[in-house]
Amino acid sequence: MICAAKSCAVRARNLIELSSSVNCHLRRRWIDIDVKPPLNSNWNRCKSKTPLKMMVDFSTSAGPQPISNLLEKNDSGDGGLVTGAGRSEDGKLSFGYASFQGRRANMEDFYDTKLSSIDEQTISLFGIFDGHGGSRAAEYLKEHLFVNLMKHPLFMTDTKLAISETYQKTDSEFLETERNTFRDDGSTASTAILIGKHLYVANVGDSRVVMSKAGIAIALSDDHKPNRGDERKRIEDAGGFVMWAGTWRVGGILAMSRAFGNRLLKPYVMAVPDIQEEDVNEQVELLVLASDGLWDVIPNEEAIALARMEEEPEAAARTLTQTAFSRGSTDNITCIVVRFHNDNLDVNFTSSEKTTI
Repeated sequence: MICAAKSCAVRARNLIELSSSVNCHLRRRWIDIDVKPPLNSNWNRCKSKTPLKMMVDFSTSAGPQPISNLLEKNDSGDGGLVTGAGRSEDGKLSFGYASFQGRRANMEDFYDTKLSSIDEQTISLFGIFDGHGGSRAAEYLKEHLFVNLMKHPLFMTDTKLAISETYQKTDSEFLETERNTFRDDGSTASTAILIGKHLYVANVGDSRVVMSKAGIAIALSDDHKPNRGDERKRIEDAGGFVMWAGTWRVGGILAMSRAFGNRLLKPYVMAVPDIQEEDVNEQVELLVLASDGLWDVIPNEEAIALARMEEEPEAAARTLTQTAFSRGSTDNITCIVVRFHNDNLDVNFTSSEKTTI
């Protein structure tokens, strides 16, 4: 993510809940995750049944090295590639994700995946949150956006309105929590919300969601860039301005026209999402959600082609992340691949998360 306020970056932490059983299963409200700890970990000595909280820190700079070198290091987990996978209880979809600090000094990308059911309706939620000027906004979205959405009284009956209102409410709540701080960080949010077979894609910022339909790459979101004609007009009509400062920026500062947070750029930079809808039929094969660390170096069509080459979505997410890094991406790289299955396999939902160092 391009932001003039790079000096404001803070250490990113990805919060997960660990059930301290002998097998060390990760427990969350919607999913069970099997953790494979690093070799030097003390997790397997856990005896207590009391839930613990663990912070995974990605704050050390990895430097411009080949990804293979980074993955072979075993003296520290900082900057490691984190991957994981899961499958819905009805077997109609599987997903995988990969997240990598890359060449950035700090990790500001976050992601979220949730599977649940409401009134016997299967609900799947996937999100990419790419922070700028710090990690706090992206981390806040991971912790609150989907929770707030599923609590919205109209979530099942008027989902599009619920999404729009939840995005803006969550933005306001984040700004309120930060009102006594000197930080002014922000974040994108690209989300895919599947209720039954109906898909809603909501986007704020320049992360992106791309669908493969009958092998054709179709963008389901349009990057919010300040030089986009409609976005520039909206900003200028509100009294703001767009100028060139290495790239097009709102107020000469932010290289995107919509974002969560960024108090000093309100109301020109807003968190009102663009929402697209799609019925998931037999032609819809998969989704790729990713931060711009991937899209800066991999076109939509190639991302879909690479993802389709892999049978498992976790392998696809890993391949996409590694490809983006090998092509010189200088940003954090995070992606989620969702694969739809038409053969309705009768398997239970499982999920695993792995940290490769």
